[in-house]
Amino acid sequence: MSDSEASDVEEVAEELLTDDDIMSKYRTAGDIANLALSKVVAELADGKKIADICIAADKFILEQTSKSFKAAKIEKGVAFPTSLSVNHIVGHFSPEADDKTTLATGNVVKVDLGVHIDGFIATVGHTHVVGADVSRATTGRQADVICAAHIAAEAVLHMLKPGIKNKDITAVIKQVADTFHVNPVEGVLSHQMKKYLIDGTKVIMNKSTPEQQAHDFDIEPNDVFSIDIVMSTGDGKPKESDVKPTIYKRVVDQAYSLKLAASRKIFGEIKTKYPALPFNIRALEDKHVRFGLTECETHGLINAFPVVQERDGEYVAQFKYTALVGTAGAVKLTGHALPLVSSQYAIDNPELKTLLASSISFNKKKSKNKNKKRKIDATPSSSSSSSSTTSTSTTTTTTKKKDEATPMDTN
Repeated sequence: MSDSEASDVEEVAEELLTDDDIMSKYRTAGDIANLALSKVVAELADGKKIADICIAADKFILEQTSKSFKAAKIEKGVAFPTSLSVNHIVGHFSPEADDKTTLATGNVVKVDLGVHIDGFIATVGHTHVVGADVSRATTGRQADVICAAHIAAEAVLHMLKPGIKNKDITAVIKQVADTFHVNPVEGVLSHQMKKYLIDGTKVIMNKSTPEQQAHDFDIEPNDVFSIDIVMSTGDGKPKESDVKPTIYKRVVDQAYSLKLAASRKIFGEIKTKYPALPFNIRALEDKHVRFGLTECETHGLINAFPVVQERDGEYVAQFKYTALVGTAGAVKLTGHALPLVSSQYAIDNPELKTLLASSISFNKKKSKNKNKKRKIDATPSSSSSSSSTTSTSTTTTTTKKKDEATPMDTN
């Protein structure tokens, strides 16, 4: 994507439902994101280095996207660098290659990654308990927060219909959190996405506060959202950690004449390789990347994704998926089989039960007398966990998938 295109992001809403090519790119990105997530989950084991897993996942995404749409001269690859955030760490932990941080049995790990094909983005997030006994459900506060995040994410999917207000979705997220005696994490936003735009201005708040409000809007057909649900056993008010950020994103509408040669070199590489989407500094070639990034960040040319955390001892769970909104409801492109967890709490609100049991249709059925448009296969990919109904049970099971058989190369 050229620099001029980055500052004038293309909106494709009117074409989404009738363009086979766009839908194919979304679905392909979603399939690769799901496959990458499955590979990552298979690597989450005691003693494994987080940096190695993140690096291998991003490499896998690049390899898989390079095999798609070969005939077209389009950009494709990582839309959001793979991050693994453990226990009370809320997100964005994707360390440099020499970082020695490892996983341990019992860790609650949030996996977050994104893929794009020609700028059409699919994101996915999942929570996994390292070393959990597959024959026995995880219980306690770990189970409570995982169930809350998952069920809230499913409730949002059932609400993604034209005419529904974003504030009403936020209210339901809180209802689910209250049921499981956990808190939605403040500052987390489910963004509308467009071509080459991962953080559109239409947002659904994970939690609304007097200090943090979103502009009201109604869900519309052709909206694309990255639904991001994050719950905490703590107070849901995370702070920036002492860990240095590694994930950044260029601010496309900001200009400044950099003074340092190192800064100009780094920013030139960013503009060429990552003009609009987030990147990890591991992917930059310059060895003095930190020095060059400082001036770029100081003058607003790039923004960091800080590593944020809850209080030590708390647990944070996340589920994220990409949803395309049709004329009647939404289809979920990304997701993963859930861990086996059993909470002490259950959904008992009749309205929530009805919502979660409701069916989901992507498009309204058209009259046979009207001219037919091209048929779009908008059903979710086989590797996503997107059923039309969801149980209000607090116990969820996991099944082994075919794409989990081949281990990811973390060397």
